[in-house]
Amino acid sequence: MVARRFQVRHDGSDYEVDYDTDDGLEVFRYQLFSLTAIPPDEQRIVADGDDRVVSEDSDLAAVAGKLRLVSIDEEGERAADQRAGGSSSAELLKSDEELARLLQAEEEALLLQQFVVHDNSAHMEKRLRPYIAQVRGYEDPRAQEAARKTVPVDELEEKALLSLAKVGNFKPSKSEQDHAFLIQLLYWFKRSFSWVNAPPCEGCGGETVGQGMGRPLPSELLHGGSRVEIYCCTRCSRITRFPRYNDPVKLLETRRGRCGEWANCFTLYCRALGYETRLVLDLNDHVWTECFSVHLGRWMHLDPCEGVYDEPLLYEKGWNKQMNYAFGIAKDGIYDVTKRYTRKWHEVLTRRNLITETSLSAVLAKLTKECRRSFTSQVLSALEDREKREMEAMREISCSRRCLGIFTGRQSGDKEWRISRSEIGPDDNGSLSCSSCPVRVCFDEHVTKIYDAFSPILSLLADNSVAKLRALKVFETFRELLEKTRKSPFKTRRVSLDSASIGTPPFVHQLLPSFSELLDALSLKCEHVDGKIDISLAGDPVKASLALPVVLDALDDMIHNLRQSDHFGSDVLSFPLLKSNRIHSGSVLASGEELPLGIATAAFDGTRETKWEEPNGGRGKMTLSMRVVGFFFHLAL
Repeated sequence: MVARRFQVRHDGSDYEVDYDTDDGLEVFRYQLFSLTAIPPDEQRIVADGDDRVVSEDSDLAAVAGKLRLVSIDEEGERAADQRAGGSSSAELLKSDEELARLLQAEEEALLLQQFVVHDNSAHMEKRLRPYIAQVRGYEDPRAQEAARKTVPVDELEEKALLSLAKVGNFKPSKSEQDHAFLIQLLYWFKRSFSWVNAPPCEGCGGETVGQGMGRPLPSELLHGGSRVEIYCCTRCSRITRFPRYNDPVKLLETRRGRCGEWANCFTLYCRALGYETRLVLDLNDHVWTECFSVHLGRWMHLDPCEGVYDEPLLYEKGWNKQMNYAFGIAKDGIYDVTKRYTRKWHEVLTRRNLITETSLSAVLAKLTKECRRSFTSQVLSALEDREKREMEAMREISCSRRCLGIFTGRQSGDKEWRISRSEIGPDDNGSLSCSSCPVRVCFDEHVTKIYDAFSPILSLLADNSVAKLRALKVFETFRELLEKTRKSPFKTRRVSLDSASIGTPPFVHQLLPSFSELLDALSLKCEHVDGKIDISLAGDPVKASLALPVVLDALDDMIHNLRQSDHFGSDVLSFPLLKSNRIHSGSVLASGEELPLGIATAAFDGTRETKWEEPNGGRGKMTLSMRVVGFFFHLAL
């Protein structure tokens, strides 16, 4: 029995829909779905005029007159726009019309796919299965142990904690530490692994040119090297083999290859160090990694070849890559993560012509079920909940038109090779940039404290008429001692030096108290025991790691200036190092800064090396257009 007839407006069209009280709201939704092709679970029905959301049968029964149908994504976009700054009605209308066109294009692409795409389930399954076996190999305890042995864990942990300390976070949570460590692992891997365009000659080290493919040797097949490239030296004509090893443990040894080898080895490292990890396969010939960041509460993109993380639009926006299928392969299943890497889902759908979406979902569900066969019900429930949230987030991302980044083309690989793949991007300047650089907090009060702490040392030497050569010896020896301290393990720093190398014991006893303020600024302490000088930690080891490069640069400047002077006395105390005031502890904003790390704060960190640093490891004069925001002036007493 028909209880009521409603007029529903959607995308500029009016529909008349009957509401049957016997069947309820869900049937009403499916009636709308048959007219609009918006899935019921993605619909929002609102009363036209007062925007009341219709969510229950009673709501629908109480509404009279017209209804308006919007998608969840459309509603979320509109709310986000309003939160972002109160867009005008005209802007909202334009945004709604644009979204409607995208949804219409998506609907048409899906409809067309039903007619032009054959059911290639068996072919897709055959293509994906080998990667499941590859990912399972990352769970091998022996492989993980071999990987961990090659990682300088203490060094990366120190760098991770320093990256947090530089913005004032000296007590990070476990998730913040893990997130920062993962980023440092990525950077270390980028430096330690080598990209191979054409391998150098094994005989003379000269350049080689490709000669095609060769037959793999038994020793190469043992490590998954079924594909072997052959190269000939242009100098001595010797043949060099380049097996494309698929065994990540072997890659720990060779440490070279192209994107397949890079992602394969790096993904093993991530698993070995405890991160939930996926190997991401782009069927357009690229591979990278995803890790779940507890700190971010989501999966994060990492490309070891490029040394880039959390930039999923790098390929579509920077490389001009025509995305079609991207699969995240993990020990718990295979996921279609394509939507994370595109803002043009309606266009991507037109290129997904290997298998229908329905058949693809069935293939992935089958393979995932096999991967989870031995999982407990609790683990399965947790995975399903997280997968649902991920799918919802990716759907929102694919419908979003926002893209703040300015992405460049591919950086890894020979330029001609990149051009041949159309992945070089709009320019080739070798750097990444972003048009929306944040204001950065500069935590650098320790620099001023270090500068000020030199004053009592210099005054003591001058007041006691210490000869220039002896003063030089003092600073050079002290620098040597601090350099050894810097190179010692950061959590247990301790070095010893025989006091006789500085001078007579009475002079050493006279000098040591004057260094107490400087050592305190370094979170260190000095003890003179049994004729030796011991320097060890006296406070936070991260603060010592932050301060030691500063004092070493300061000592270099002081030693250089002292060598240039004729003598050492009170008239020589006007070193450039000892300026009486200095900006510190504020915020800085820089244009043209590389994100996410950036180099804006380098202008205030007190170290010389970073003043000559460019993005992506380049060296040269730092060119930043900077403006300082909210800085406080510190006047030394």
